[in-house]
Amino acid sequence: MSSTDNSPEHKLYSSREPIFPRRVKGKFRSLKWVLMIVMLGIYYLSPWIRWDRGPELPDQAILIDLANRRFFFFWIEIWPHEFYFIAGLLIMAGLGLFLFTSAAGRIWCGYACPQTVWTDLFILTERWIEGDRNARLRLHRQKKMDLRKFRLRIEKYLVWILIGLATGGAWVFYFTDAPTLLVDLVTGQAHPVAYLTMAILTATTVFFGGIAREQVCIYACPWPRIQAAMMDEDTLTVGYRHWRGEPRGKHRKGEGAAELGDCIDCMACVNVCPMGIDIRDGQQLECITCALCIDACNEMMDKIGKPRGLIDYMALTDEPREIAGETPKPVWKHIFRPRTILYTVLWAGVGVALIWALFARADIDMTVAPVRNPTYVMQSDGAIRNIYDLRLRNKHGEEREFRVSVTGDDTLTVTLQDSDTTAGDTIAVKADEMRIVRAYVEAPAGSKAATSDRTEFTFWVEDGIANERVSVDSVFNGKGQ
Repeated sequence: MSSTDNSPEHKLYSSREPIFPRRVKGKFRSLKWVLMIVMLGIYYLSPWIRWDRGPELPDQAILIDLANRRFFFFWIEIWPHEFYFIAGLLIMAGLGLFLFTSAAGRIWCGYACPQTVWTDLFILTERWIEGDRNARLRLHRQKKMDLRKFRLRIEKYLVWILIGLATGGAWVFYFTDAPTLLVDLVTGQAHPVAYLTMAILTATTVFFGGIAREQVCIYACPWPRIQAAMMDEDTLTVGYRHWRGEPRGKHRKGEGAAELGDCIDCMACVNVCPMGIDIRDGQQLECITCALCIDACNEMMDKIGKPRGLIDYMALTDEPREIAGETPKPVWKHIFRPRTILYTVLWAGVGVALIWALFARADIDMTVAPVRNPTYVMQSDGAIRNIYDLRLRNKHGEEREFRVSVTGDDTLTVTLQDSDTTAGDTIAVKADEMRIVRAYVEAPAGSKAATSDRTEFTFWVEDGIANERVSVDSVFNGKGQ
């Protein structure tokens, strides 16, 4: 190794230089503000929406009931065995991400990703406290920690901690009655898990949104590295019209301004970028397609009397057409093409299937588990008995009485019994609960079912009030010949 490599000035990695985006106005910045307010509002306020859930559960519209492993969303109730609904929603989320990326690049990252939304919020509060870009840069480069810098730092971190605390607090409210939990948290009576969860979420929110910021998108998030598979030459993404902007210059009179392009090299696009990149260098992994550089560039074009769109949403197929002086494709042709149509059809298909499954499902449910030790029991009169464990779920908001019967062989009879009931064919199940009962299915001596090895039959459970019934196929084991 050379002496140069051993010198203290030589570094394998350079230290991170914090990014302080400049404030900008424009339609894309306004869109980001609106989306941020809407999404944060939904997140923070949803646990406080009331919804009548009966005497046994909190009156909360959105509730994750971990104790009973259920999820409530207004009138929709998802039980543990209905996890396919969650799987379907995850598939729709993935297809939606593919669809939007193939149509307009990383607009999810630029507008709706939680990391982007909370980072925007933290940058906003930092700007309110420390000032715009130049003021924050001066404060950062100030080596001496005087009283003013110390005060601003303390104020900023206190606000960040409050935002993180509100974020963690909002999350735990989804798991129990929000008003009750809030009182318990304030009075110190909440479960330690609630305080621990809030502490972890507060710390991670401050770290990811306030400290790490763009590093999460660049180094931790896998999406920038796989997004190219969803994009092609017709994907709309933020780009720089170099054929119009180059060569760059200040456009000073008498200095060859007529030979310069429209770009005046003002660095406005770089100064507003939350990722700290220069879009004029072309597409980069760090770009989240937030389009703030478009707003900044349009603002400068207005000031110097040049047409807008030097930086704009565009596709690779537009570049040769525009260089040749032709009109670029309409936006709708970029969006509606075979790839995006396929994603849309798949996305809609999964959504329609979930909606159908949601409204087609019954409010009662039954699972059957045969008891195979022993396989069958011979009664004193020669009858053959099989034993089954039935799990009956009542998804109604009130107690219901269910009647169980069997079909498939007229000689088979069924009786139910558990620790709370005597023998019979009906059993009461409380609201929003599952009850396990034992079913005894018998075949008379000498009957076909008793003398055969296997007899297929069907369990039926019926709710007389709602006129609903569901069935489960099973097998009766006889003694054989």
